[in-house]
Amino acid sequence: MLNTPRIKLAEDLELSRIVQGHWRLADWQISVEEILQHTEQLIELGITSFDHADIYGNYSCEKLFGDALQLVRSIRDEIKIITKCGIKLRSDRFPSQKIKTYDYSYDHIVSSVEYSLKNFRTDRIDLLLLHRPAPFFNPEEVARAINDLKKQGKVLYFGVSNFNPQQFGILDAYCDEKLVTNQVEISPYCLEHFNNGNIDFFLKEKIKPMAWSPLAGGKIFTPEGEKGRKLLTVLTEISEELQVNVLEKVIYAWLLNHPAQILPLIGTGKLDRVKFAVESLNITMSLEQWYRIYTASTGNELP
Repeated sequence: MLNTPRIKLAEDLELSRIVQGHWRLADWQISVEEILQHTEQLIELGITSFDHADIYGNYSCEKLFGDALQLVRSIRDEIKIITKCGIKLRSDRFPSQKIKTYDYSYDHIVSSVEYSLKNFRTDRIDLLLLHRPAPFFNPEEVARAINDLKKQGKVLYFGVSNFNPQQFGILDAYCDEKLVTNQVEISPYCLEHFNNGNIDFFLKEKIKPMAWSPLAGGKIFTPEGEKGRKLLTVLTEISEELQVNVLEKVIYAWLLNHPAQILPLIGTGKLDRVKFAVESLNITMSLEQWYRIYTASTGNELP
């Protein structure tokens, strides 16, 4: 296994600096044996953290991954499993559901965890995230579910996803133990969390965030508007200055060089592209280069 860096989120919870996302695992259309092989290859590269959600693949991805882990059961102890709950889709799992809703009731959180444990064929979730903030949200009830699941050993640590600082702080105030992370969208194309106070909040509270869609869903590589074209031009210039022949590496380096200690989620099933992310760990970007990417995205010089 490569000696790649890890990030400590809590006393006995460390995640690999790069996290493998499994949002599209079902779309890869590979066998359970191939999922196992890919997982073993990632572990060799030092990627030992795997991100899921109960709803991914219309409630299919967790089970696919769990079936793969069953083939070599010892792998479970080498990895950290992250998953999410809170979104309820119209699906076979909830046949009476007429619309998509969010459900953070005690019963739904607990039943979601039981469902994920069964899918993964494991006795614990390393990190459970609440998938999205909700307009109907009782922090006292949510915290009761979190505290009970922690005491039962079914979930070891908790965090959130897509929460703003106030939403994070409200729930954190009710929990027996602090929430350990917030998974949000961060990329050179998406600067939302630099503007809404989240990045400052992460630094203040020493929270290490995870970044979903770090490549902006490919929009950076196929720009449609002026913002995208400017950003692509600057990224290309900086890749030449750094003598890096793959733009993905520059984008990951932009995230990894930030002092908030951002953990990028990669969503690819292609090993060569996974290697690009790992290789980006060795790229040091100058402060000016970092800001050139930032200002290309905003379209304005710093005030």
